[in-house]
Amino acid sequence: MKLKNVLIVTKDIERAREYYKNLFGLEMILDNDGNMILTEGLVLQDEKIWKSFIHREVAFENNSCELYFEERDIEAFIEKLERLYPETRYVNRLMTHSWGQKVVRFYDLDGNLIEVGTPA
Repeated sequence: MKLKNVLIVTKDIERAREYYKNLFGLEMILDNDGNMILTEGLVLQDEKIWKSFIHREVAFENNSCELYFEERDIEAFIEKLERLYPETRYVNRLMTHSWGQKVVRFYDLDGNLIEVGTPA
């Protein structure tokens, strides 16, 4: 068995597609009207579709998981993040762990937690 995708729920799928393209360079592979597959295995799903599947409310900003990306030039990434999305809500701004890895954690437009770190 193999993990194929990670799905996150979004209130505005086009806005989320643009966000992940602008910041991480992810491209759309397939658009199935409310389900959008991006490169690197990320799937965006419209909140209404997700609610119809699970018959529950969506708990945005639940802090139970994160998307993790690596970036060698993390300072340039943070400059791009702050230029394109100045309203970004941070969990922690750029910090350096005791083992030397630099990381930043923040929420995407829908409250999905993202971590960007330098390669360990």
